[in-house]
Parts: sequence; C-alpha cells; structure tokens
Amino acid sequence: MTNATDKPAFTRLYARLVVSDGPRAIDFYRTALGAEEIERYTGPEGKIVHAMLRLGDAVIAVKDADENDPAPGSLGGSPVIMALDVSDADAVAEAMLHGGASVVYPVADQHYGQRGGRLADPFGHLWMISQTIEELTPEEIQRRTTDLIPPKASPGNPSAV
Repeated sequence: MTNATDKPAFTRLYARLVVSDGPRAIDFYRTALGAEEIERYTGPEGKIVHAMLRLGDAVIAVKDADENDPAPGSLGGSPVIMALDVSDADAVAEAMLHGGASVVYPVADQHYGQRGGRLADPFGHLWMISQTIEELTPEEIQRRTTDLIPPKASPGNPSAV
C-alpha cells in the first residue's frame, strides 16, 4: 500500500515490550492498567512469543525475553518511556505501585498543564502517567519551560546561573 507520495503507508504502530515473565507481566498490565488481552501465542516450551493487549484505544505487545530479544533488566534498563494519558494519574500510579512498580518521579502537577509522574514497572519498562489539568497553548508551554530552566553560564553570558 502506498500513499500520494508513493511511499509505503503506515497502518499501525505499537510498542512490543520484552519481559522476563510474560504471564506475570500480562497480569500486571491487566490489574494495574486495565489492559485487555486480545491474543496470545506461545512457543513449544510455553514461553510467550506474542501477546497483544488493549489499553483503552491503544495496543501493546508483550513477549518473553529470549536470546534474540533481551528484557530491560539484562541491558541495565530501558531508554524508552511509554507515555500513557489517563483520566486519573494518581489512581493509575497507585494501582501500578500496588502491583510492584516503583516511582522514578512522583506524580505531581507539572508546569506544562499535566499532573503526572514516571514509574518503572516490575519488568523494567518506564511509564510516564499523566492527565491534563490545564489546557495550554504550545506557546504557553514553551514560555513556562523557558522560565523554569535558568540559562547556563557561558563566556558571552557570565552572569547566568
């Protein structure tokens, strides 16, 4: 399938989370995030090779780690952050913590009009949980961000802190 520019058209994008214990991860995502399991396929030894979960309007895939696909723990962590917009950031964070997640940044009101924080799930994946508490324009967010971060001292600006 192509679009008007004769480039391949994208039909879907989803995260594929590699975990150390697929069944336990699916249970965590089901309990903490309300995920619904859509499909699950296992290899001959019972390891999950692919499971699709629905979280609201989004989907994620989960699979057990193997020699080709390592879990974050074996890599020293994950550089990817899953951003999850929710109606109640405090409740979702509490459910994740109850299921074994840990706080990276606590849920709090943020300068960009969100209430949110960052948690690490028990499998090493990072989740930014946020809810909108204030409707802001991109210009307002940029102004608040600029005001929040002081300029760095440089040879041309020695008085900056």
